[in-house]
Parts: sequence; C-alpha cells; structure tokens
Amino acid sequence: MSTFKERLKNSWSAFLGRDPTITYQDTGPGYSYRPDRTILTRGNSRSIVSSIYNIIATDVASIDIKHVKVNENGQYVTDMDSHLNEALTRSANIDQSGRALIKDLALSMFDEGVIAVVPVLTEGDPNVTDSFDIYELRVAKIVEWFPRYVKVRIYNDRTGQKVDKIVSKKYTAIIENPFYMIMNEPNSTLQRLKRILSQIDQVNDKSASSKLDLIIQLPYSTRGNARQSQADERRKRIEGQLTGPLGIAYIDVNEKVTQLNRPIANNLWEQAKDLTEQVYNQLGLAKSIFDGTADEQVMLNYYNRTIDPIMAAITEEFQRKFLSDVAITRGQAIRYFRAPFKLVPTNNLAEIADKFTRNEILSSNEFRSILGMKPSSDPRADELINSNINHPDEEPQVSNNPEENFQNEEYYGPDEQY
Repeated sequence: MSTFKERLKNSWSAFLGRDPTITYQDTGPGYSYRPDRTILTRGNSRSIVSSIYNIIATDVASIDIKHVKVNENGQYVTDMDSHLNEALTRSANIDQSGRALIKDLALSMFDEGVIAVVPVLTEGDPNVTDSFDIYELRVAKIVEWFPRYVKVRIYNDRTGQKVDKIVSKKYTAIIENPFYMIMNEPNSTLQRLKRILSQIDQVNDKSASSKLDLIIQLPYSTRGNARQSQADERRKRIEGQLTGPLGIAYIDVNEKVTQLNRPIANNLWEQAKDLTEQVYNQLGLAKSIFDGTADEQVMLNYYNRTIDPIMAAITEEFQRKFLSDVAITRGQAIRYFRAPFKLVPTNNLAEIADKFTRNEILSSNEFRSILGMKPSSDPRADELINSNINHPDEEPQVSNNPEENFQNEEYYGPDEQY
C-alpha cells in the first residue's frame, strides 16, 4: 500500500499545474457554443418539424452500423478489426462518437434532403488508390454539384471553422433522404405544413402585439383637408394619452370608439391539423410514438416503414463508397443491426428464449448476452442443444417404474443397457 508521500508524488490534477507550451494561439479560435453542431435551416428549428426530425434521428442513431465479415450467402460472420469499424462504432472524429455522427447525418439529411459524409482522415490517398482505411468521418453540406465532384461545406477541427472543399464522388458518401418527395420537395406535404405553421405564427404575433386596432368616430365630417388634419391631430393626442404610465385616455362626449382586435375566424389551424395527419401517415408515424404509448405492433410498423429505409440508404452508400470491389469480393460489408427483442414485453421473453434454444437457433449464453446478462460457466451453455430431450451421447436415467423404462427402451432401442 503506497504512502501519502508516494501518492502525492505520482498524482496529477487537471486543476493544479499548467502546461507552459500551450497558449491561446495554439488552441485556435474559441466559441461560446459548439461550432460543429447541426443547426436546422429554413425555419425547421421553430416548428413541430424539429420534433419529428429529432425523434426519427434518435431512433436511427440507436441502431448499430458495423463493418463486418459475411459468408458467401451474405450472412453475418464477425466484426472486422478495422479503423472504419472503429469510426462507425466508437469514435467518428475528435468531436463525435459513431452514434453522434449517425444522428448528425440523419438530422442534416432531413433538413437538406441530401447530405455528404466525407472521410477526412484516411490511411492512403483515396484520390490515388481504392484500398484505403478510414480513420475519421465528418458530415458535410453539399453547396455545389459537378459531374464527378461536389463542393461541400465541412467543419475543420484543426482550425475550428467551416470551410468549402471540392471532393470526389468516388470516395464521398452522398446520401439522399428516402422520403425526399414528402419532406424536401418545394410543394411537398411537410413543406406545406411548415408554411401553414408560419402563417399561424404570424397571425398569433399580430394578435399579441401592442396595437389596439381602434376606430374613433369624430362628431364632424373628415372629407376636407382641414378636417382630416384636425382628425390626425386628435388621433395623436389620444395616442399620447395612452402611452402614459397607466394607459388611460379621455374622449369627448360626442366621440365614439370601436375596437377591432377581435379574433378573426380562419381555417389555418384546421389545415395544419390535416397536413400534420398526412405527414404522419406518409412517414409511417403515429401520435402514440411521440407520447410514448405505442404498442409493439405500432413500433414494428414504424421501424419497418420509416427507420429501415433510412438505414438501408445509409449502409448501402457507405458500402458503395467506403469499401473497394476487392474488399467486397473478400466478404466485407457494411450492415446495420437492430436489437431483435427490444420491443418484446418482458413477460414474453421466457417463451421466446425457450423456442430459440429448443430449436437450436441460439445457445443459452448467446441469449443471455442479448438480455445483457453475464454468460454461464456451464460448458453446455455455449452449445446448440435442446435441453428438454436426452441426447445419444448422454446416459439415460433409469427409473424404478417399469413403464418409464419401457418408454426409454422404445426411444433408445432394445440394445441399450440400463
């Protein structure tokens, strides 16, 4: 056991001591906010659209994307020990984990309609060779299109600024929103909903403003220029009185005031409700998904109709751009994996476990790992066996009941010795 003096000698604290080699000039520009954070544009951050985007993007990021090895039938064999797999599962860059990168990708794709994922640090030059390993990935906005290149606006973590770079389409993953016609087209259902919501906000802002919307009826005609000037002067006097501390004004006994700031009936809110329902239906969403009351069937339909097309678009483009033809022929692939029993109620897991182990689909330890439990030390827990029946390599149990021994004889044959 170390003494207090030894602990004090070998200890290090971030709040004590200072590295003299680091200065403000070396650390780059500073910000009061995170400069690489995804910022929604076109008013998406100020409407119900942002909640739709965030929920779908969070569910997309909850699914694992891996660089894997597959067999000749395309079936998963094992994870690849590669830097690309590290970027997808652990650390995509100095600012984002692999899961944060996927959420950033989904949010940007919903907002822009099409987005680029650029390898910013690789082993080997992707402009020269097809065999390169990827260390870091970044999501970038496409600002200009060329036949074989794209100009992207990407965050440079060395300078702390967003810069425009021209990159090749050969190694840049360009992912288009599978629901582009619903979410990003100028006259799509979601864009129409955003315009209606913007109009509702304008009406609410106008009704909540400080304007009084009054009509003052004067006791004389205002058709002549002199009378109009006199009416303007009277109006200014009333305005001056109302701007006082208490907002009180007086009028003549013959003057009459009519207030106009009554709510005006319109069908904007009804249109917004109809468009919201259309967006939910076209995207495979349900209101119960947003309030957390969706059952297993609703969530299954949501994942099949909404999440799976998005994940397929991401993984197919990653495999097309990040893996060479040689790597694909050698059995490498980019796949996504969704927890198979994530939506299953707890009371049904025991029945499912029995069916999977009894039919020799999963071993006991494999199912225990799915449930997040430690593996059993029993060697049989790693074998694909049906524990409910006796196997030929096992000794049958002899019972004192002759009928049970007769059944065992029929099962194992008359030559078996008990």
